Amino acid sequence: MVVALSITLANCTSEYTPIPGQDGVDGVDGIDGIDGEDAATVACIECHSNTYRAPINSSYDFSGHQNGFAWTFASVRGGDDPTNRCAQCHGEQGYLDYITLGESHIDGYANASPISCTTCHDKHSSFDFENDGHDFALRTFDPVTLVIDGTTTLDFGGTSNNCITCHQPRSSYDIPGSTGDYEITSKRFGPHHGPQSTMLEGIMGAHISGTEAYPGVASSTHRTGASCVSCHMGPSEDHSQGLHSWVPTENACTSCHQNGVPTEIEGWSTDMARLEALLAANNMFDVDGYYVPGVYSAELAQAAWNYRTLLEDNSRGIHNPAYTRALLKNSIEALEN
Repeated sequence: MVVALSITLANCTSEYTPIPGQDGVDGVDGIDGIDGEDAATVACIECHSNTYRAPINSSYDFSGHQNGFAWTFASVRGGDDPTNRCAQCHGEQGYLDYITLGESHIDGYANASPISCTTCHDKHSSFDFENDGHDFALRTFDPVTLVIDGTTTLDFGGTSNNCITCHQPRSSYDIPGSTGDYEITSKRFGPHHGPQSTMLEGIMGAHISGTEAYPGVASSTHRTGASCVSCHMGPSEDHSQGLHSWVPTENACTSCHQNGVPTEIEGWSTDMARLEALLAANNMFDVDGYYVPGVYSAELAQAAWNYRTLLEDNSRGIHNPAYTRALLKNSIEALEN
């Protein structure tokens, strides 16, 4: 019985071994798929490649933004007035503090960096360029409240607002009024270096009464039908123009000015020389062409402000021809009468 039981238990614990059957027929292979691409990488490479960047770097060498004298001279300067510090536009650290904190450092920047790619560009706010528009990773698109009065806001739209953040008059001097004497306290009197945005808008000149009417605000064709980028950053094979040189190309002009590229508005050189001579006759300039501090009549101070505005705009009247003519001719009339 013991032997019989052991045989039975052995049979119960043994593994089951199935009888092998025939293999099935192999199926037909599927069609090979198409090799995929990393779409995100391809989109980035369109701009983030040496081929794309080379013309940018080359044209930037022709730009006033890379002028070493400008940033080494001014970017270290701070000052008590938070809206009137050279550093906020003449160096990278000052500009970044200005747009993020509202002011550059009061003591300036001892080791200032020049304006470079990273001054104006940081990171994209969206990668859906088709629906959201290409932001070019610019640091700011916000409308700009002018520092000259702290209340007037300009909105040129899109990428141009990044330009007018700096291309505006400083807050250092009040625009002379039409009555009373005016004291000029600095040889640098006037809207120092940046009145391009206000000239385009047709504001912030000294509006002397005269025979030439002042045009409506923001009525200039360059203000309504163009932009900073469309005029100053056109495509170009000549890297000394367009792109990041910010020098207008011939094509950018002739697309509208079909009779040729204007270099100045009619009468510009004659009238500017005439106004300069009238100011000089009233002993307003020193030997270096700067203003002589002193107390002047309202007409002289207004004319001096307008002369410096037109000179610093640096477009020879092209930004806003009608506004330029009004400032020029009415200033001349006031000093000749």
